[in-house]
Amino acid sequence: MSDLNRGIMKFKGADSPIAIGLSAIVIGSGIGFLIWWAMQSAYAFS
Repeated sequence: MSDLNRGIMKFKGADSPIAIGLSAIVIGSGIGFLIWWAMQSAYAFS
């Protein structure tokens, strides 16, 4: 068992490249959306 398969990620295959890539896409797109939303809100009244 690798160290990445412990803690909160307690399911088999949690450290597979597909799971890591999918998590990176979800987190990255969420951060991108928040940045876009913040920029839209900051300049909404200018």
